[in-house]
Amino acid sequence: MSTPAQNQSERLLTPGEVATLFRVDPKTVTRWASAGRIGSIRTPGGHRRFRESEVRGMLADLTSEATIPH
Repeated sequence: MSTPAQNQSERLLTPGEVATLFRVDPKTVTRWASAGRIGSIRTPGGHRRFRESEVRGMLADLTSEATIPH
């Protein structure tokens, strides 16, 4: 479990940065957040930011699913 101090120091990614990692459009990332598929934080200005650790975890899960032979 993380402490508030750890959460404050974690890098936050923009929708564009997340989109680049997943090779999708930034609007797709925003739709994922609206649908609850990925957690987001709102800045005081109303912009979405995403925890890097959560994004990297999702990416790792999707990558491992794609490489598992069926």
